[in-house]
Amino acid sequence: MVMFLFLVVALAVVVAAVTLAVVGGGESGPLPEAAPERLHDPLPPDRPVARADVEKLRFPLAPRGYRMADVDDALGRLAAELAERDARIADLESALAGAHAAAHAPQDKPVQEEQQ
Repeated sequence: MVMFLFLVVALAVVVAAVTLAVVGGGESGPLPEAAPERLHDPLPPDRPVARADVEKLRFPLAPRGYRMADVDDALGRLAAELAERDARIADLESALAGAHAAAHAPQDKPVQEEQQ
């Protein structure tokens, strides 16, 4: 019987606490939605990405990991810059190969016309 009274009193206290929390929860209503956490230090848009930029890049946590939009933006930017650098390296290597070929090509001396 004592246990039953204890459970009834405990239930009454919980119901009273929940009722007070809901009714007297303030005049502002429910809590506003929290703004999603954004990437604080994104990759620099005005210059090429350096190694230090990638090393200090930290993505904010979201409920299920990282924000996919932030990760996609960073990876897209890195992919574009790597493709641009690869194209530039290929251009420079082909120019260097052409310069080496021209330097090592046998130089033909012009044939002198027969002396008269």
